[in-house]
Amino acid sequence: MADPAPIYEILRERLRAEEPVALATVVEGPGAGSKLLVVPGQDPVGSLGNEDLDRVVGRDVRGELDAGRSGMRHYGPRGQAGETTVSVFIESFAPPPQMWIFGAVDFTAALARVAKVLGYRVTVCDARPVFATERRFPMADEVVVDWPHRLVEARGAELGPSDAVCVLTHDPKFDVPAIVAALATDVGYLGAMGSRRTDEDRRERLRAEGVTEEQLARIMGPIGLDIGARTPEETAISILAEVIALRTGRPAPSLRDTAGSIHR
Repeated sequence: MADPAPIYEILRERLRAEEPVALATVVEGPGAGSKLLVVPGQDPVGSLGNEDLDRVVGRDVRGELDAGRSGMRHYGPRGQAGETTVSVFIESFAPPPQMWIFGAVDFTAALARVAKVLGYRVTVCDARPVFATERRFPMADEVVVDWPHRLVEARGAELGPSDAVCVLTHDPKFDVPAIVAALATDVGYLGAMGSRRTDEDRRERLRAEGVTEEQLARIMGPIGLDIGARTPEETAISILAEVIALRTGRPAPSLRDTAGSIHR
């Protein structure tokens, strides 16, 4: 069996940096105890004792890591499907989901607090240094003083299906460029705050920027579930509930899909 020390060193470094990594271990069958470490974009480290098995398991591990899942898989000695000679446990270590909140407004602090309770790594971004301060948002993991679209253009590749972008700015010069930039990423949730009138005007501005109807359908706006939220805290709960519903595929009454007054 190969020396597992390099595997554990890489695993430790990835976990400390909150970067995705997955470990496959043979728990039953030939090569029990063998390990294969998979890092996105890199060649696997280690071996399960057979090149074909390594190739098949490596492929499956990448799929499980993308989905953030862990579990048992069964194979033949050379990775054959439908056999149970080799049992491999796959451990996925995915970083915490990210929530980027654009706009240092009254609702931002409440949304950041609720997001942290649910395990998100929260970034608050606003181009106005007098508002975007760590003192105002101590619950955020990061406060960025910059135009939101510039943050997305620089770091949008970090965003994936488990992440969320919430645009709370209410200002076309901020939110339209931010939404256009976010639509070019793989972010799983993209929501924009505003009244129904604001949302209609924003969608017309986005169309003028070349955004398609298919892309517009990705935008949850007005943001949040239609639960009659009034306070910043209630609104934060309605937003996170919508994020959860969209991720799990459960039907829920989003404000985007209803009509009438938002605040009854």
